[in-house]
Amino acid sequence: MNATLFLDAALDALLDSLRMLPFLFVAFLILEALEHYSSNRLTHFFQHKKGGPAIASLLGCIPQCGFSTLISSLYCGGIVTVGTLIAVYLSTSDEAILILLAHPDRAGVVGKLLLAKLIIAIPAGYLVDFIWNRWRHPQKHVEDLCDHCGCHDHHGIIRPALNHTLKLFAFILVFNAVLNLLLEGIGLESLSKALLGGTVFQPFLTALLGLIPNCAASILITQLFLEGAISFGSAVAGLCAGAGIGLVVLFKTSRNKKECFAITGILYLIAVIAGMILQLIG
Repeated sequence: MNATLFLDAALDALLDSLRMLPFLFVAFLILEALEHYSSNRLTHFFQHKKGGPAIASLLGCIPQCGFSTLISSLYCGGIVTVGTLIAVYLSTSDEAILILLAHPDRAGVVGKLLLAKLIIAIPAGYLVDFIWNRWRHPQKHVEDLCDHCGCHDHHGIIRPALNHTLKLFAFILVFNAVLNLLLEGIGLESLSKALLGGTVFQPFLTALLGLIPNCAASILITQLFLEGAISFGSAVAGLCAGAGIGLVVLFKTSRNKKECFAITGILYLIAVIAGMILQLIG
């Protein structure tokens, strides 16, 4: 394997992972604090407040995918609802906003994109909560994250939070490095060629590309849109499905993998439907 290719993939993985580190630590610090200090009462407060999906949607509009990472951890600890999780995933754009802002002639698209994402994410979050609650999924608890991990052999909340953060950070770092190598080997250009057909079904493909948990996916989707290779609706579908590293945190932290796949499926379905509607109305 080319040494330069390996070093570039490793460096990109390190930089991407380091950006997530503060959000991971804050998330686990919150979880540890809730577990130690009135967790049942505070969890009940968060889960029964109706502003979760709306607040999460607004946070997701901030560039990068830090808030999708944070809320993924909070969801696995039972602090926020699945609708709140879906809402932040749908509104997250990762690198897309920054790339659009770097093109002054297309800066007006930023407001259009953010508005479309909010219109999609907020009602979708509340709808998912309504349907999900009727299925009566088992209640999550903060304590479930710490079973058998030994982190509470130590007193206080700082060291256990740091312990969880470093373990997850190591996983994300390795995952990002491997994914970067695969993407370099396959070539994003070859992936983009499959998306050039201007049909109404294009959002199915861009949303699938958006599920790749790496900022490269949002960069590619945005560049394809700027070059006119995909429509605005297809770009929205891909960027709505792109939750950044949030999905990696969800799958790593949650013990219920079946539920993780269900959430991913819901995210993909909403992104495709939204993209097709935008595609049809032009």
